[in-house]
Amino acid sequence: MGPLDAVLFFIVASANLQWIAAAAVTGPSSLTVWLIGGAAMFVPLAVVVVSLSRRYPEEGGLYVWSKRAFGPFAGFITGWTYWASNLPYFAALLYFAAGNALFMKGSSGAVPTASPAYFILFSFAGLALATLLNLYGLNVAKWLNNAGGVARWIASLVLIVVAGVAFRHFGSATPIALHDLRPGFQLKDVIFWSVIAFAWTGPESVSFMSGEIAAPRRTIPLALAIAAPVIAAIYLLGTLAVLVSAHKVDASVGVMQAIAQSDARLGWTALTAIAAFLIALSCVGGTGAWLGAVARIPFVAGIDRYLPPVFARMHPRWNSPVAALLTQTAFAALFIVLGQSGTSVKGAYDVMVSSTVIVTMIPFLFLFASALKLSGNAGVALASIVGLCTTCVAIVFAGVPASDDPNKTLAVVKVVTSTLVMLVAGAAIYRTGRQRAGGAACRPR
Repeated sequence: MGPLDAVLFFIVASANLQWIAAAAVTGPSSLTVWLIGGAAMFVPLAVVVVSLSRRYPEEGGLYVWSKRAFGPFAGFITGWTYWASNLPYFAALLYFAAGNALFMKGSSGAVPTASPAYFILFSFAGLALATLLNLYGLNVAKWLNNAGGVARWIASLVLIVVAGVAFRHFGSATPIALHDLRPGFQLKDVIFWSVIAFAWTGPESVSFMSGEIAAPRRTIPLALAIAAPVIAAIYLLGTLAVLVSAHKVDASVGVMQAIAQSDARLGWTALTAIAAFLIALSCVGGTGAWLGAVARIPFVAGIDRYLPPVFARMHPRWNSPVAALLTQTAFAALFIVLGQSGTSVKGAYDVMVSSTVIVTMIPFLFLFASALKLSGNAGVALASIVGLCTTCVAIVFAGVPASDDPNKTLAVVKVVTSTLVMLVAGAAIYRTGRQRAGGAACRPR
């Protein structure tokens, strides 16, 4: 993977249009929260990732860094929770793609509806495509990643340009005054902060594939420096564009609602279908990027003998971790089905997002603590402390269900249970792996 591939990977992994929709639901104050979140999460994370990637560029990323800092159990739990957190994330990302793809048949801004079966089948299809290309190796899978990165940037430009033209003709759909930019402190507002903190993550993902990046010590910092302003522009200008285009949007399809409403007023209805395709493609590309990146975690764990030896094997021709890819695809498919059970499509989407945020934040505790111990640099230490505080706040508020969830108790039970199951399962797998490795070491040759 060269510098351009790494830049596009950062964009598709770090900037997701679903968070723009979630931010727009909160209103103009989300613009200020984006800036605070970037300073509190993205900047510290970028500093830490660049520092540790330069010192320890080997494949494995967070897993390797935590292991160096705190020992094998910390390394395994870091890698395990990061890997496990992506299982509901795949489902949430593909549900978002499915909802936006419905606009391809045309819409004036009203939210198109479909049965849960449609969302499940669409998600299965996107997951299957991303898995298949990753099985053929990064040289093939990178084209889906790159297509997703380009599609995300073009879709964002479409959103911003359409909103600009609509604003010129009709004014802003959402009143935006200086006092509207002040962040709120109600429960729904602080819950939203945890989502923003999660939205700013992503720079750490490329470190899992350091072994497949040309000159990673130079390429990773350069690619991140180029991608960072693009990511910030997508989030800030994208959210502003949605606010200007639509007064009220749905968190799961808000970007397409804004585009469709502006297109309808401008008479550009043909553009709606094109934008819907681009957004769906960007999400499937993001799924492919994350699927390939986190598959390297069970691969490294297999090398360390915490998982069965099959996980430590790369395909002899395609150089892909086949066992890891197929295993995480199977679990992601299970999350798609379980997340939908007993709730609405929106309820399923919210549960998937909450589960992802909480479990994802756990390995960031280890990441920032590792940087604090390993760096020996005052700037990196300060970034680590800021990142640790942000992560703790995000974990606390991520588990609170949305006010309009049809079954709040069920939502909390799902989120808490899935988090505990992942942690207990990780500890059990680690213990079994240690016993297996110890038995193999004692076995006579």
